[in-house]
Amino acid sequence: MVTSSQEMPRSSFTVELDAANATWLANDVAMLSTKTGELLLLTIMYDGRIVQKLDLSKSRASVLTSGITTIGDSLFFLGSRLGDSLLVQFTCGLGGSILPPGVQEEVGDIESDTPSAKRLRRSSSDALQDMINGEELSLYGTAPNNAQSAQKAFSFAVRDSLINVGPLKDFAYGLRINADLNAAGIAKQSNYELVCCSGHGKNGSLSVLQQSIRPEMITQEALPGCKGIWTVYHKSARSHLNESSRVADEEDEYHAYLIISLETRTMVLQTANNLEEVTENVDYYVQGNTIAAGNLFGRRRVIQVFAHGARILDGAFMTQELSFKASNVESGSSSDSSIVSSVSIADPYVLLRMTNGSIQLLAGDPSSCSVSVTVPSIFESSKKSVSACTLYHDKGPEPWLRKTSTDAWLSSGMGEAIDGADGVTHDQGDVYCVVCYENGTLEIFDVPNFSCVFSIDKFVSGRTHLVDTFIQDPVNGLKKNTEDVMGPGQKENAKDMKINVVELMMHRWIGLYSRPFLFGILADGTILCYHAYVFEGSENSSKVDGSVSSQNSIGLSSTNASRLRNLRFVRVSVENYAKEEMSSGTPSQRMSVFKNIGGSQGLFLTGSRPSWFMVFRERLRVHPQLCDGPIVAFTVLHNVNCNHGPIYVTAQGTLKICQLPSFLSYDNYWPVQKIPLKGTPHQVTYFAEKNLYPIIVSVPVLKPLNQVLSTIADQEVGHQFDPDNINFEGNYPIEEFEVRIMEPDKSGGPWQTRASIPMQSSENALTVRVVTLLNTTTRENETLLAVGTAYVQGEDVAARGRVLLFSVDRNADNSRTLVSEVYSKELKGAISALASLQGHLLIASGPKIILHKWTGSELNGVAFCDVPPLHVVSLNIVKNFILLGDIHKSIYFISWKEPQLNLLAKDFGSLDCLATEFLIDGSTLSLVVSDDQKNVQIFYYAPKVSESWKGQKLLSRAEFHVGSRITKFLRLQLLPTISDRTGTTPGSDKTNRFASVFGTLDGSLGCIAPLDELTFRRLQSLQKKLVSAVTHVAGLNPRSFRQFRSNGKAHRPGPDNIVDYELLSHYEMLPLEEQLEIAQQIGTTRMQIMSNLNDLTLGTSFL
Repeated sequence: MVTSSQEMPRSSFTVELDAANATWLANDVAMLSTKTGELLLLTIMYDGRIVQKLDLSKSRASVLTSGITTIGDSLFFLGSRLGDSLLVQFTCGLGGSILPPGVQEEVGDIESDTPSAKRLRRSSSDALQDMINGEELSLYGTAPNNAQSAQKAFSFAVRDSLINVGPLKDFAYGLRINADLNAAGIAKQSNYELVCCSGHGKNGSLSVLQQSIRPEMITQEALPGCKGIWTVYHKSARSHLNESSRVADEEDEYHAYLIISLETRTMVLQTANNLEEVTENVDYYVQGNTIAAGNLFGRRRVIQVFAHGARILDGAFMTQELSFKASNVESGSSSDSSIVSSVSIADPYVLLRMTNGSIQLLAGDPSSCSVSVTVPSIFESSKKSVSACTLYHDKGPEPWLRKTSTDAWLSSGMGEAIDGADGVTHDQGDVYCVVCYENGTLEIFDVPNFSCVFSIDKFVSGRTHLVDTFIQDPVNGLKKNTEDVMGPGQKENAKDMKINVVELMMHRWIGLYSRPFLFGILADGTILCYHAYVFEGSENSSKVDGSVSSQNSIGLSSTNASRLRNLRFVRVSVENYAKEEMSSGTPSQRMSVFKNIGGSQGLFLTGSRPSWFMVFRERLRVHPQLCDGPIVAFTVLHNVNCNHGPIYVTAQGTLKICQLPSFLSYDNYWPVQKIPLKGTPHQVTYFAEKNLYPIIVSVPVLKPLNQVLSTIADQEVGHQFDPDNINFEGNYPIEEFEVRIMEPDKSGGPWQTRASIPMQSSENALTVRVVTLLNTTTRENETLLAVGTAYVQGEDVAARGRVLLFSVDRNADNSRTLVSEVYSKELKGAISALASLQGHLLIASGPKIILHKWTGSELNGVAFCDVPPLHVVSLNIVKNFILLGDIHKSIYFISWKEPQLNLLAKDFGSLDCLATEFLIDGSTLSLVVSDDQKNVQIFYYAPKVSESWKGQKLLSRAEFHVGSRITKFLRLQLLPTISDRTGTTPGSDKTNRFASVFGTLDGSLGCIAPLDELTFRRLQSLQKKLVSAVTHVAGLNPRSFRQFRSNGKAHRPGPDNIVDYELLSHYEMLPLEEQLEIAQQIGTTRMQIMSNLNDLTLGTSFL
C-alpha cells in the first residue's frame, strides 16, 4: 500500500481541520465544515471492502459553523453561534460534467423557492451571500487524470435560515430613521433602536434591534369619534374563473370600499384609486354606527351589520335588508335583546351575539345570495348566557379539524351543506361556532347543525392543556369537579374568580403544517392563547369507547361519534405583551386577523397597548406598537397606493394609512435588521449630533509568513536573526483594524460607510468613543471622536498605544462626511478605555489612568491615579465619579476633585470583570459588574458602615448568576408606569430611576431594574412559592442555578436582594385557581401581583 500512495498526486490546496465539524451526506461522502467556514467534501473511493483512497475537495463557502448535522437524506443543518444558521438541501449527481449547470440550477433554486427565499432575501443573510458567490463554487478535482473516476458532484440550495444576533460584543442606543421627534411619553420610546456588534469574521454584522414596531406612514387624516373601520371587496359575477387564477386574483384584488363607523353615523369611502367619500351615493346604512362589515358569497356581496339590523349589498346597491326581532322566548322580558353586541363572519354564515347574551345566526344561501335569520335551537332552549362567541372557518380541501374526529364522521360528508347550488364550491371546508358562557364553559359546535363537538369546563382558568370533557369523564360528566375548586378561605378572592371571557377568536393561518390558534381575552385584560394539535393515542380512546358501549347508552355513543375526540389545545405564552387596563364600557372587538401585511400574517390587537401577533413557523411573535398610543380600530387596505398595508385609527382621532417596514425580519423576539460588515465588529458608539455610528471593525488579511516573522524580528533588538534565512512558505492571517463611520440608510437599505480610519500595521483599535471636551483656549465645548489603540507585537516588546482625536463634519448639502485627525499621541501601555469627565479626557493606559485637558491642539495631563493594577476593561462616569473594571482585580471607585483623582473604595475580591455600569435609584448609587463566571454583582459605597473598613471596601448589595457572559451594560431611565403616574408627587425619587440594559455573548438581551421595597418583598415571596409551583426550565432549580458561581475561589455570599423576572413571568401561565391560591398564601391578591409584573414590563419598554 505504501508504494501506491506515493504515486498519488498531491492535492492543490492546504487546509486546517482544527475545530472542524463533520457529518455524513452519503455512505461514502462526509462533509466537513472548517473554522474558516468552507465546506469540504471527503469522498471515500473503495473497491469491495478495501478503501483505495480518500479524496478531499473544496465545495463552497458557508457560514462559520458550531455544529452540523444531516437531516433525512436530502437536507443538512449548519448550526452557527457566530452567524445565521442555515437549512440546506443537497442533491447529488455523478461525474464532474454536471457541475456547471448544477450550480446555475442551484442559484436559481434559492430564488425560486418563494416563501423562504422571500424571507431570506429580506433577512439579507450574510451566509446566503456567501452561498451564492460565484468564485467559491468551484470543485477542485484531485488531479487532472482523475476525470474518469466517479467523483460525486453535489449542488446545494438554502431552504431556510434562523437569524442570530449573537455574540453581542457591544451596542449603542440611537435614533431610528423614521423617528418622530414630537412624540412624548411612552410613544417616544419607539424612536430608538439598539445597534449591536454581532457575529465574527466574514459573518460579522451590525444587528439593528427594535422592540416595538413603528409603521412607515403613507398618509393621515383627522377622524374624531371613530368606532371601527372595515375594508370590503366587491366582485361582480365575473368570479367564475378557473380555480388557479381565482386564487391568484384573490391575493391581488383591490379593496372596493372602506367603511368607517363614527359615533352617530357611518361613512363609506371608495378605495380603488384614491380614497373618496361616496356616503351619499350608496345604499349602506349611514344614519347610525356600524357594528361590523364583511364579504359573503365569495366576495360577491357585502354584509353590513348595525345595532338593529343588517344589509346585504351588491357593490353600492342593497339587495336585502334584515331587522333583528327579540327572540320569541323572552319577547316580553326586555327590549335590549335585539341590539347586536358582537359579530363574527365566516362565509356564508354570520354569527350575532346580542347585548343580553343570546345568539342569532344569519345563514346565507349562495345560489340566491340571500340571508335568513335563525336562532339555533340549542341556544333557544338554554338559559345560559353567552359571554363571547366566534365562528371558525376550517378552510381548504382537507379541513384540519376533521383529522381530530373519528372515521365515522369523515364518511358523513359534512362539507355538502356549504356547497352552493350553482355548483361553485366557495372555500371548501367546515364552519364551527366557538361559544363561551358566563359560567366559563367553552363549547365548539358544528354549523349549521349545532351539535356539540368539543367542550371544556372552566376555560377562563387557563390550564396548560385543554381536553374534551367528554373524554375525561364520559359517563358521570364533570359535576363533582366544579364544587371542590372553591376551597375554604377562597371566598375573598371570589371576585377574581368571576372573570368572564369578553372576546374569542379561532383562526388557522396558511402554511404547510399549520394548526389553528384559539385566543380568548378575559375581562381583566389577560390574553389566553392556545395552539391546537392532534392527539394520537389509540389505546386510551378505545378504552373510552369500551366504557361507553358497556353502559349501553345509545345517546352517548351517538354523540361520541361526531366528537373531535383527538383535538387538544396547548397553552402558548404571550411574551413581552403588557396587559392593558380594561375600560368599563361596551367591549369593542379588539382582535383583527390579517392574512398578508407586507408578507406577514397574524392578528392585530387594538386597545391601549396595541400589539402585532405575527405567526411564523407555527410560532407566535408578539411585537408591541407604542408610537401612536391607544388604537381604537384597525383593518388592512390593498389598493394602488397602499400595498397590503395597515390602516388604523388612534384614540386621538387620526386615521393613518401605513406600510410595515420591509427591511426588518419579524421572525425574532424583537424585529431585527442585519447589516453585513464582512469583518468582525468590536465596538460601536453613537454620534448623536450627526446621526452616525463609528464602529471598530477588523478584517483578516493573509500576509506571507516570512513577512510576519520579520516584523516581529525587527523589534527584537540584539537578536541574531538573519531575515534572508527565512524560508517559511505559506500565509498567515493577520487582523487589520479600522474605524468605519456608518450612516443608516434613509430607505432602510444597507447602511453606507461614510468614512474609514485605517490603523497602522499591527495596531489594534481597542476603543472608540464620542467625547465632549472643553477647549481651554476658546472656552467652548467640542464634540470629538476619540480612538484608543495598542500595538500588538509579541511579548518581548514593551506595550505602546496611541490616542487619536478626530473631528467629524458634514459639508453643506450633507452629502459627504469629512473626518479629519485633530490630534494623535503615543503613550506607554495599551489605551483600552476613554471617557470625557467634566470637559476633560480620561485615558486608561496600561496600569494607570490619566486625566487630560484639551487646549485645542494638545492634550495635557492634569491628574493621574495608579489603579487598576493590570488592564482596564471598562470605564463609566457619573458626575465626578469614576467606575473602573480591571481584567483580574475587580472594580475600583474613584472620584475627581480638582486637582486630583482619589481612590474612594474597591472590591477586595479577585474578579475577572467583563463589563461595569452605575445603577441609579433616586439618590442611591450602586455599581454593577459582570464577570467571566456569568455572574452579576451589585456593590455600594457606604463609608459609615463598619464592615467597609472606613470606606475602603465596597459592600455587596445583591448578586445573581445570569448564565451568560455579559459584555456590555447601558444605563437607561425607567419609564413612568400607571401606578407611578397616579400615586406620586412630581419631582419625587420615582422620576430619577435608571435600569441597566445588557447584552451577552449568547446573543441574549436583559435588563436589571431597581424595585421599591414593598414590591420587592411581595415579588420575593412569590418567587419562593413559584420555585416549587412551576416546572423547572431544563431541569435547573431556580434557587441553586441563580446562586453566585465563584469557580473555587473564596467568596462570601451576598444578600439575596434580586428577583428573577424570568421565573415570576411563569405566574400568569399558571391556571387561575393556582394563581389565586398562591396569591392568598403570600397574603396579597392576584390583581396586585399582575399589576406589579405589568409595571415592570411597561417601565422597561425602552425600544
